[in-house]
Amino acid sequence: MALRDWIPRRWRPGPGPGQTPVHVGDPDYDSWEVVRDFVDVRTARAWHQALEEAGIDAVLTADWPLDRFGSGDIALRVPAERWSEAEWHLSNLDD
Repeated sequence: MALRDWIPRRWRPGPGPGQTPVHVGDPDYDSWEVVRDFVDVRTARAWHQALEEAGIDAVLTADWPLDRFGSGDIALRVPAERWSEAEWHLSNLDD
């Protein structure tokens, strides 16, 4: 059990998976590597949360605004030096 598991969700730092922002057209993350692509924001946020809980910095980006249903071309990105660790972690979620 992680140390933060005993802390009620409302007191935990950072946004929950439903609040993770999607950075649209933000060049600050162009150097970050894409780990996965998604078409809906709900799924993207769940995978983002998995990386954040593993201690891996991650962001969600899109080149264009999402439609009213939260669909679009969404990329889950991590810093270039953390790509292999993120890929390993996400690949092992199925096990």
